[in-house]
Amino acid sequence: MEPLKAIVSRHFEVILILGVTIALLITNYFIDQKMAFLNLYYLPVLISGYFLGRKQAMLTGIFIIGFVAWLIMYNGESFHEQTTQMNLILSLVIWGGFLLLAAYTVGTLYDQKQKQLNDIKKAYVGIVEILAKYLEASDRYTKGHSVRVADLSMEIGLALQMPRPEVENIRVASLLHDIGKVEISSDIINKAAKLTQEEKRIIDEHPEKGAKILSSVGAVLEGAIPIVISHHRHFIEKTDKNGLPIPIGARILAVADSFDAMVSDRPYRKGMNTWEAMQELERCSGTQFDPQVVAAFKLVAAGKF
Repeated sequence: MEPLKAIVSRHFEVILILGVTIALLITNYFIDQKMAFLNLYYLPVLISGYFLGRKQAMLTGIFIIGFVAWLIMYNGESFHEQTTQMNLILSLVIWGGFLLLAAYTVGTLYDQKQKQLNDIKKAYVGIVEILAKYLEASDRYTKGHSVRVADLSMEIGLALQMPRPEVENIRVASLLHDIGKVEISSDIINKAAKLTQEEKRIIDEHPEKGAKILSSVGAVLEGAIPIVISHHRHFIEKTDKNGLPIPIGARILAVADSFDAMVSDRPYRKGMNTWEAMQELERCSGTQFDPQVVAAFKLVAAGKF
């Protein structure tokens, strides 16, 4: 059931367009006023343009025009009964022309909006990356950690064949996953000795602190909040502290973050070898880490390390 839900969620717009088009085609078969009914075919074209852009809207419009032309050839009597042949041809040409014009117009508006959104996203991702580098610049042990984790998370998402917008959202969350540590004393962060229970509790609060900081930004980073707040939750727990399922982005970030932490030097220990870190990920697969994500990370690691 879950894989089916994921497919429906990922391709909802296409399923909606197909559903509306099929419903119209079936309804068209049973009604008498077929010429008047043609105007309802604007609906799937407008939906296609609004959700998917100009190319898909134009293809939807061409498909509908082709189907109506076939329908007239197959069952033209039902159309001829309502008008003369010349008027029928003229009406269909005008209808088809306006249908494609509507597809082009709405689709173009969508494409322009997406271009503007992409430009804004590129700008804020660049700012986020600068911020992440700045936050880590003062600590030679964690310098570059967030950027490396973001790159690994992105490659894991691509290996899992996730949609590019989701992968970009995971990358942004990965760049900011430790931002909550800015509210924690640097004496604790950089402590070379073993942490006390109270200090460990304070460190463990950084996902919630980070989510609170990100929520103050507004809707721009709202997609990163569930990932940041859950990136230290274990796979076996299944849900976050609010009882919601741990998002796939958080499970990806958990693997990338843990791997980079294991292979990096810290004030209190030397980093592991790559193969040792891989063994640790495999050992904790199914408990701390999502086995599917670990398998995808192994594919990434095979070509990277």
